Formats: sequence, structure tokens, C-alpha cells
Amino acid sequence: MPENLCKKKHMTSFRLIILGFAGVIFLGTVLLMLPISTSEQVLTPFHEALFTATSAVCVTGLVVKDTGSYWSQAGQTIILVLIQIGGLGVVTVAASVSLLSGKKISLMQRSTMQDAMSAPKVGGIVRLTRFILKGTFLTEAAGALLLLPVFLSDYGLKGIWLSVFHSVSAFCNAGFDILGTAVHAFPSLTGYYGSILINMVIMLLIIIGGIGFLTWDDIYTNKLNFKRYRMQSKIILMTTTCLILLPAVFFFTCDLKNLPMGKRLLAAVFQSVTTRTAGFNTINISEMSEASKAVMILLMLIGGSPGSTAGGMKTTTFTVLILNAIATFRSQENAGAFGRRLEYDVIKNAATIAMLYFSLFFCGGIAISVYEGIPLLDCLYEAASAVGTVGLTLGITPRLHVFSQVVLIILMYLGRVGGLTLIYAVFSGKNKGNAKLPLEKITVG
Repeated sequence: MPENLCKKKHMTSFRLIILGFAGVIFLGTVLLMLPISTSEQVLTPFHEALFTATSAVCVTGLVVKDTGSYWSQAGQTIILVLIQIGGLGVVTVAASVSLLSGKKISLMQRSTMQDAMSAPKVGGIVRLTRFILKGTFLTEAAGALLLLPVFLSDYGLKGIWLSVFHSVSAFCNAGFDILGTAVHAFPSLTGYYGSILINMVIMLLIIIGGIGFLTWDDIYTNKLNFKRYRMQSKIILMTTTCLILLPAVFFFTCDLKNLPMGKRLLAAVFQSVTTRTAGFNTINISEMSEASKAVMILLMLIGGSPGSTAGGMKTTTFTVLILNAIATFRSQENAGAFGRRLEYDVIKNAATIAMLYFSLFFCGGIAISVYEGIPLLDCLYEAASAVGTVGLTLGITPRLHVFSQVVLIILMYLGRVGGLTLIYAVFSGKNKGNAKLPLEKITVG
């Protein structure tokens, strides 16, 4: 009985996470619909406000209205708050409010926080929450200060708000920008493709937010002693490094040939970093080759790391599948890395999550292509961007009809709450017990 009760509570926490995100999205939608949220003081249609709120809370960055010119200061502030809540996680923000108000965190709340943060155990979860809060606000403040000189020089006092907004947006891997104007909408960071400072600061913020709070806690605890890191932290750091360097080399070699050597290198690295998690762009993505777009689709689906501000199926999922394939090629019974063996359940979960994300991405892309009559590759790109909560676009999202926008909304939401969270929330309580069916062989491959 206690075991069943524990399972029931454990599964309930996943439903709380899903409902929490939905609640914040709904509240954000209502606020963004108000005339005070727009520059022209007009009522925003429900589906457009819902799309923007979902994109902000799910830290995606896909938009149907230019954030810089359409939304007022109040609207941009609402979007920024939604981004911050979505980046930290609804449960983490709620727990932080309780901590700041002096309330005690119950065991059930700690269990929910553990699931939301992808923490390995309940013990130390309150300390981890405090670490996350301090680290987040210190990093965002440092990022804003570093961006300040450029934005102050270009925009005057408005540069202060621009620095804060883009620092939070980059750390939370949201990809929202407010540099657009009525004349030049949806620019992202294309105006700063040659600025070393802007590129480096944004990339660092994206990477810091994307590798996960647990990894930074490991680094903070063990400093540079790599051998003492948890296997998960080692896998995340190694995978992240490879997923930045290899695509950067590919983009530099196969694309961006119209740029000078230095700017070409900067653009290649930036695009490699931002594609997997953030959604900023310094170049016109629609002009890149189809091979580069295909690579970017894969990177967007992989996403960031567990317990981070990023979405996607996660770097650990991708690496576990590769490690399992390597073990199969070598006829090894168990997959592993860094002298440790992977559990069978981890491999099974990784395969399930990957299948879920690829199915959502493929079905979403086809649905949009059929309905809109747009080339499939472009639609698959937008679908991958949505389900990976990246926010990069080939420019078709603002022109989509309501049906296609709803498809992207669903993909963004499911991509942010996470594959396992969705699976456990839907199928919790449906376990029929430990009885096993008779075994029969089947040939695969």
C-alpha cells in the first residue's frame, strides 16, 4: 500500500507541472489581450495572444507579432516575466515564492520540485532551489551589464531595457528580441552579426542556461575536478561541446561563404549554439542551404540538457541512444560511459522520448504543409523549432493560418513540459501490476 501511495503522489506531481504551465499560459494570454499591452492600445485577438504567451512560457521565441514594435512596454514586461517563469519552471518559481515568504516546503512539494528539476533525489532540493535562484539572477545581471555598453551606445537610455530583456531571454533560451521596428520587423540579432561582444555574451548566456542547473551545481561543488562529476554532468558537458563544435565546422565549411572570414567564423559558432536551444539568429536562415537546414532540424530536436531552461528531447537522451547503439555494435550486453553502466529503464525512456518528439515533429510538419500548401522542409523546420522550443523560423510563422498556429502552440507546449512528464501524466495509475506476458521472439533489423 505505501508503495502504491508513493507512486500515486509521484505521478500526481507530473500533472501539477503540466497544469501549472497551462495556468501561467492562460493568465499571460489574458494579460496580453488587454489594450495596454500593445503599442497602439488595441485588443489583441485571442489566438495571437495565446500563441505569444505559449511561446514565452515555453521559452520558444516563435512569434506572430513583432515583439519590439507591436507590444508596448507593459506588454514586453509581461512577456519577460513569462519567459522568466518558463525558464526557471513554474514549480521552481512557486517554491521560490514559498521560500522567500518563509513558509516550509512539504515533502509532497519537494517531490514535485524534484520531478520539475530532474533532480536525482529529494534530499537537498531546497538548497538546490536557492542555488538556482542566486545563479540565475547573478548570471542575468552580469549578462545585462556586459550588453549595456553596446545597447546604450546605439539606443541611449532605452539600451538599459534592451540589455535586461535580451540577457533574460538568452539565459532562459527563449530567443525573443525587441529590436524590431514597424519598418524592419523580426530582425533578431542580424544587426549585430559582426559584434564580437554581443555574440559572445549571448552565446555564453545560452550555454550557461542550456547545460542545466544540476550540472552547474556539480561544477560549483567539485570545481574543475572532472573525475568527481556525476556521470550525467560528464555526458552533458561532453555532448554539449561536440554539438557546438561539429555543427559550427559544418556551417563554416558548407555555408556562410558570402561573409568575411572572421564574421563567417563568428556566425557559424553562433548559429551552432543558438540552433539547439535559443532561437536568436545573426544571419538570414532562409538563405542557408537545405543541408544546413536539415542539420539545424536535428539540433533543434535534441535541444538542451535536463533541468535547464531549454527544451527538446535533451542531450542526455541523444547520447544514451548513441551509447546503446555503440554497445549493440560491439555485442556488449550493457551500454555505459565513463566507467559506469546505464540502467535498462534509462535506455527505454530515451527511446520512448525520442520516438515521441520525432512523431510530434513529423506529424506537425506534415499537418502544416498539407493545410498551408507550403514546401514540407519549411514546415518541418518550423515544427522542429516549436517542439524543440527553439524559436528559429524561416519566416513563415507570422503568415500561418489559425489552424497551423494551433499546431505550433501544441508542439511548443508539449515540447516544454517534457516527454516523460507528458507520458507519466497521461498514463499514471494505469499500471496493471507486475505480471508478465509469455515471451516470444521477434526479429528486428
